[in-house]
Amino acid sequence: MVRAVIFDVDGVLVDSYGPHFRSWRALAAESGFDITEAQFAETFGKTSRDIIRRFWHRDAGDVSRVSELDDRKEALYRRIVSEDFPTMDGAPELLEALHRDGFVLAVGSSGPPENVELALDRLGKRELVAAAVTGADVTRGKPDPQVFLIAAGRLAASPAECAVVEDAPDGVRAARAAGMAVVALLSTGRRESDFEEARPDLIVASLRELSPEILRALR
Repeated sequence: MVRAVIFDVDGVLVDSYGPHFRSWRALAAESGFDITEAQFAETFGKTSRDIIRRFWHRDAGDVSRVSELDDRKEALYRRIVSEDFPTMDGAPELLEALHRDGFVLAVGSSGPPENVELALDRLGKRELVAAAVTGADVTRGKPDPQVFLIAAGRLAASPAECAVVEDAPDGVRAARAAGMAVVALLSTGRRESDFEEARPDLIVASLRELSPEILRALR
């Protein structure tokens, strides 16, 4: 039975599609080129370092330059969301309902700690989240299951007791590879067809479609 829920952050608790796209375009403009929305959508959910290596070809092999671009991109993102924080509809209410019902909660993100800390602060539900795993805690990005396995360990829960809420196909694959139940959220830019191969246990269009009863019944 599911007793622990691990939430991705970007696209799940934070409606971050627009701010991330804007920050990637701003970074690309500083380097003299553009990133289209189609290109961005293909990479949404991957680590910033992987995205930089894909589009900044001349810098891909320079570890210090990749790190510099990564830091700059995330600073641009935090500036954008700090001005107008995009809470995902239904996120605070779902966190509260799960906590009241006795679930233990975690976040598992490939983003930097500063982004995750900002999200938890702005959501105003930090006290409900027992564990937070960020890009600083992992060496392998999704679809590798590392981020979710670390989160489960910090919650003292077995994979079979965990459900993951994700918005990216690679995130769904990571949860399945971890042996966890997984819900795919159709956040901005996502369609049901995106998840045909990833095979989540459930697809929802809004967090308001989820409840303690629905998540517990996934196993």
